Amino acid sequence: MRNHKIGIIGTGAIALKHAQAIDSLANAELVGLFNPNPSSAAKAQYKFSVPILSDWEDFIAIPDLEVVCICTPSGMHLEPALKAIQAGKHVFVEKPIEVTLDRADQLIQAAEAKNVKLGVVFQNRFSTDFIRLKEAVMDGVFGRLLMGNAAINWFRDGNYYSSSQWKGTLAYDGGGALINQAIHTLDLLLEVMGEVDSVFGKVKTTLYPIEGEDLGAALVNFKSGAMGTITAGTSLYPGYSERLEIYGTEGSAILEAGKLTAWNVKGKESPILKAENASTSGSSDPNAIGFELHAKQWRDFLQAIETGIQPEVDGPKSRKSLELIRAIYQSSKEEQLIRFPFSE
Repeated sequence: MRNHKIGIIGTGAIALKHAQAIDSLANAELVGLFNPNPSSAAKAQYKFSVPILSDWEDFIAIPDLEVVCICTPSGMHLEPALKAIQAGKHVFVEKPIEVTLDRADQLIQAAEAKNVKLGVVFQNRFSTDFIRLKEAVMDGVFGRLLMGNAAINWFRDGNYYSSSQWKGTLAYDGGGALINQAIHTLDLLLEVMGEVDSVFGKVKTTLYPIEGEDLGAALVNFKSGAMGTITAGTSLYPGYSERLEIYGTEGSAILEAGKLTAWNVKGKESPILKAENASTSGSSDPNAIGFELHAKQWRDFLQAIETGIQPEVDGPKSRKSLELIRAIYQSSKEEQLIRFPFSE
């Protein structure tokens, strides 16, 4: 079995999730991490079983290093990713791909020019229940889609922002609740509902002294003719599990925290039992999320490298949720409907 050697840029909490995911795979090996700050690297060493390097040349020269995973703050994805791509490495980037469409496009174009794989982490696509929901939509089980709703009504206490130099900032987080927390569920919404025609949105900062929003809402019109709503926040105590609702002419389904909690199709018995589908969510604790779905997406990405096919979530696919969020921000700023395709 091929042994893919992987390095991680960044040593924070999400880097640890990826390290755990990689360690669970039989065909992958974490061989090193990079943090340009020697003091930070030394402090983080106790969490990892491989060296943490502070010199870029030493990191990129690790023997047989094949994949670089970017776990830096969102607005700091582009530069290290470009350096890794220029070194001929495949790149696996944490969500969002970047914080602006221009920076996202630079990354996508660089990977295409160098002919390396670019994957973006949207692990919730690999939930068994979401896959089941998506397949049912594609098979027409719910009929013609009428509405898709996404609710990511979460809570973070003030320490979540005050203890970080980048969370909630425009330069490094890109905004707030929509681009950091809600983007996972918005990615799922777009995957089942299809292309966006227009959006009208409003974002606000209500509780915390941050540049980005801790509250947002939007009305979405899809090219199919369906409608949708989005609500998101990190100021909504105590925080409830993220929810995706799909309604069609023949039935509906609800996904909560990655698990199907409702499935109703005209004339057919529901195939799910709520008691069997209990799950956990990052609704009030960002560390409550496990690494198992990350491991599934890693398997998909490594298979794409081996076979030459595109990974489930490549650069262009990941760009769609970023485009929607940037359009919501623009709509809120201009107080008007934004039509797609959207450019900043």
